[in-house]
Amino acid sequence: MANGLDDVVAADTVLSDVDGVGGHLTIRGHSLAELAGRWRYAQVVRLLFDGFFDDLPGDAEFENAIGKARVEVFDRVKPLLAQLAPLDIYSGMRAGMAILPDGDGLADALRLIAAPAVLTPALLRLGRGETPIAPDAKADHAGDMLRMLAGAASPALAKALDSYLVTVCDHGLNASTFATRVVASTQAGLTSAILAGLGALKGPLHGGAPGPVIEMLDAIEASGDATAWLSAEIAHGERIMGFGHRIYRVRDPRADALKAVVRQLGSRNEASSKEMGSRLAFAETVEQAALEVLRIAKPQRSIQTNVEFYTALLLEAVGFPKEAFSNVFAAGRVAGWIAHAREQQATGRLIRPQSRYVGPVPDLVA
Repeated sequence: MANGLDDVVAADTVLSDVDGVGGHLTIRGHSLAELAGRWRYAQVVRLLFDGFFDDLPGDAEFENAIGKARVEVFDRVKPLLAQLAPLDIYSGMRAGMAILPDGDGLADALRLIAAPAVLTPALLRLGRGETPIAPDAKADHAGDMLRMLAGAASPALAKALDSYLVTVCDHGLNASTFATRVVASTQAGLTSAILAGLGALKGPLHGGAPGPVIEMLDAIEASGDATAWLSAEIAHGERIMGFGHRIYRVRDPRADALKAVVRQLGSRNEASSKEMGSRLAFAETVEQAALEVLRIAKPQRSIQTNVEFYTALLLEAVGFPKEAFSNVFAAGRVAGWIAHAREQQATGRLIRPQSRYVGPVPDLVA
């Protein structure tokens, strides 16, 4: 038995490959460096969907179709937003997605791509006492998400968010993707499968760490001594947020991709950019202190920076509160979930592993 299914191969996939030793991420034959900041999110979604839907249009038409799906989803959920708003932001998004049709077609997939991008800004605005803003079908996906959040979106912030969505779109057979494939293997619809992924992502061991990274940075800044604060956390058995990964034994390549985006935002000659530059410089100091403290405290392990550390800085910079970070991650990862669900439906079989009983044995009656 492999506890936690470590090193168990449960699926053949054309979608992504995580090289934990070399520190490389491949998405459908492209390195992350080829895609992040160079391909638009809609293009990468289409890349992931290729071969799984017979009616897949070209790039321009596909992006237009996502825009129309945002409008359709907004119209569907608008009457329910007031009921969803009292829930925590993640549960509200998940509940809103649960009402979508549960089919397997491209239209179903596009609604699921659109839903986190529509529901998250709408629920955040309601939570602030503001009126939700309807989508613009002609806008790019990331830019429209920020426009629905704040009323406007600068091209730089839209590009930064788009790069983030690309960076997190797929990442091997992680917990949420595996949960998605398990449900898809039953031949349930895409909405059912994606709800399983959302449930797995909600747990703090999978998708819940970017928010605590902000809390950690704020606490270290208040303390004035990064090394002392981090050492005390480790001494008390606490996890250092934004460091360590189940697969990577070297630096997470997504961390470098997102760090480059944050650095680009911080280099622009604006007051907000200067503030971002200062925040980045402080975070880099904390990162180096954390790596050294972890090296000394846990010399037998290689604990490196993971995607969550710079995710926190990027999402903070584009305007999302920390309680919505998992929502935005889901807005990017939903593309990979859908592709994996379709791949499982098309090429896999019902996932049904065995368990080993270790409980008490009843007396056998003759």
